[in-house]
Amino acid sequence: MTDVAGPARLRAWTVLVGLAAVLAAAIAGIALGPVRLPPGGVALQLLDLLPGVRLHSGLSTQQAAIVTELRLPRVVLGLLVGAMLALAGGTYQGVFRNPLADPYLLGVASGAGLAVTAVVAFRSVTGDVTVGLPFTVPVAAFAGAVGAVLLTYLVGASGGRSRSPATLLLAGVAVSAFLTAGQTYLLQRNAETIRDVYAWLGGRLSTAGWHDVLLMLPYVVLTMAVVLLHRRELDVLSVGDEEARGLGLHPQRSRYVLLAAAALGTAAAVSVSGLIGFVGIVVPHAVRLVFGSTYRVILPLSMLFGAAFLALTDAAARTLAAPTEIPISVLTALVGAPFFVFVLRNSRREFR
Repeated sequence: MTDVAGPARLRAWTVLVGLAAVLAAAIAGIALGPVRLPPGGVALQLLDLLPGVRLHSGLSTQQAAIVTELRLPRVVLGLLVGAMLALAGGTYQGVFRNPLADPYLLGVASGAGLAVTAVVAFRSVTGDVTVGLPFTVPVAAFAGAVGAVLLTYLVGASGGRSRSPATLLLAGVAVSAFLTAGQTYLLQRNAETIRDVYAWLGGRLSTAGWHDVLLMLPYVVLTMAVVLLHRRELDVLSVGDEEARGLGLHPQRSRYVLLAAAALGTAAAVSVSGLIGFVGIVVPHAVRLVFGSTYRVILPLSMLFGAAFLALTDAAARTLAAPTEIPISVLTALVGAPFFVFVLRNSRREFR
């Protein structure tokens, strides 16, 4: 398959398609579940929440409460998490010029997972399992993610001064394995926390209100602002460091900024959802194949379609085995593993 030349600018119709996908996924995510709701009634109930709009959705009081108090916060959280994972994946693929790069392969999410597991295990030992938890987990996740990035760079530079994308990617794989080993050790030493930690590791979007959404929102806004403002630099980096310098870009500085922003978004997503794999590979690469290869197009559309993808996946996780839930990572792996093989076979042609 030959590389597809993408449009130089983001087209309005592609944004509209992405927004339509987000809207459809949100309505489906709210309508589906152990209690089925009519999609039309859900749409009217959502419109009724807008200022100045008064509509009768036809839903009962109990059904309306399910929409506004239970499912809507969860769906919004899924949209944010999916957008961040897809945006981070697209960013790392651009920085490392490799379609197999995503936050999990580079050790960012594993670092966040290790830090959060340590917090949960410590609180289980001390008996303090609730106080301050919503604030400590995101801080721990972000610290672990940033630490993983720094460790990856140190390992990548240990063989010499050159930090090629391939070297850093291999270093990320090694760091990820190391951090996963540490996480396994903590679980073995704290067997009483295995059930809770494994439920978190499997990925979940359980939320009892808007707290997690509001907690994650500042990280989302900051990550979006930094990455989208620097998305043109990813197109310049794709031609190589020497050419980028000739065009007035500082390659290493741009990489640091983009990696830090992607680590922030990943840490925020992991802290509220656990480890959900393959979103960072599947969505950006699918956008590349359909809409074009420029990052001015890939990154904004990856956010939209990543949000829709995870919201639909969460709806399937709640519905397929109701009243129990399937871990989201199981479903994303069923989609992502075959797609990973496809990307692996075509990566040499896609990224030369």
